Amino acid sequence: MDQYKIPRDKHSISRANIDDNALKVLYRLHNAGFRALLVGGAVRDLLLGLKPKDFDITTNATPEEIKALFRNCRLIGRRFRLAHILFGREVIEVATFRGPHDQQSAQDKQKVKQSQGGMLLRDNVYGSLEEDAERRDFTVNALYYDIADFALYDFCNGMQDLKDRKLTLIGDPDVRYREDPVRMLRAIRFTAKLDLEISPECAEPIRRLANLLQDIPAARHFDEVIKLLLSGQGLQTYRLLKEYKLLQVLFPILFKDGEDDTAHAMIEKALIDTDKRIGQGKRVTPAYIYAVLLWYPVEQRAHAISCEGGMEYHDAFLLAMNEVLSIQVKSIAIPKRFTATIRDIWMLQLRLPRFGGKRAQRVYQHIKFRAAFDFLSLRAHIENDKELHVLVAWWQEYQQENPLPVHQHGRIRINKASEKKPESTSYAHKKRKYKSKKRSASTETPDA
Repeated sequence: MDQYKIPRDKHSISRANIDDNALKVLYRLHNAGFRALLVGGAVRDLLLGLKPKDFDITTNATPEEIKALFRNCRLIGRRFRLAHILFGREVIEVATFRGPHDQQSAQDKQKVKQSQGGMLLRDNVYGSLEEDAERRDFTVNALYYDIADFALYDFCNGMQDLKDRKLTLIGDPDVRYREDPVRMLRAIRFTAKLDLEISPECAEPIRRLANLLQDIPAARHFDEVIKLLLSGQGLQTYRLLKEYKLLQVLFPILFKDGEDDTAHAMIEKALIDTDKRIGQGKRVTPAYIYAVLLWYPVEQRAHAISCEGGMEYHDAFLLAMNEVLSIQVKSIAIPKRFTATIRDIWMLQLRLPRFGGKRAQRVYQHIKFRAAFDFLSLRAHIENDKELHVLVAWWQEYQQENPLPVHQHGRIRINKASEKKPESTSYAHKKRKYKSKKRSASTETPDA
């Protein structure tokens, strides 16, 4: 093993940059006679001079032995048995060294199980440190920091790949992607996040195997999409997902009637703004991005329902929202707390143009007004529509004249100046023109 060892004076990782709670877990395991090593993204990011988001630990202690050492431990997972050590809201994840599942005896199906397509459904085979490295996904994630002597262990040439800024999969890419198709999403995320170049052998199977993502639970997709689009490199990640045909699997409704250049332009602008907010340390919500991603499918479907059935646009819009969200949650399980916000943002697009009497005050007091206004501004920017620009300017002036936050100070007093109307208010919802002949048959104004 010495040939894989990098002594403390040959690498840049210092305990001063490791989370205090992670150090507590490492030392308790070590003092109890177990091997304890920091592994994965934390080691990789520390070597790159970045601040790790999570500190994962691996050990030769079994999950039951880990739980016996920590009162604040809970065991989770059936597919992969893991120990979570809880420090308030912080979680330190501890995994036991994994072994090669292909050598496991067929009778021990409680430890390992694969689908007919090769996906691992259960995998609790334990092994040595070297075997654990072979089970990691990418070489840059197979680096270990040993708390015993502060040395690094590099079994898969990860240090050289970091130096070369290259992302390489460990093992046969076809086999590894089939074992866990989410590795294709992780490949895209690391490529964008770390500014790496994905190796040709790692990239080649992705387009060919993209449809395997359909076998992944929709709830897991939600967590992965959050990491992909809300990590500060959303724009680059989005473009890579589209290039490698993964976006089409995650959001099939975006490509149902062919690619829509305006829709993709709006998504890219929203991701540019979101990346900027994250870079400034500001809060972002997944609901806003999902509202942007699905806006044009909703609008297009609403026009189709209205034209085909002669329904009022407002009612058609409600049906379209339900249809689009019902389709989307089949591939990505968006929680109800987010779908409620998405609906609010969309419905306020119908209410923002109608502000006569006290309507402006009621809309302004809506808890999602700011997100809806930003959404309206984004639409105006992308569609370059004069009437939308007039509407945005009116609401901008209204906010300047009524600056007090509603949720802190109650009802806002409306000034006379804020009651003036924009030059053009003859519409309640600016309709986008579509190619379908049926959709041009009705332009009735909704009664919002």
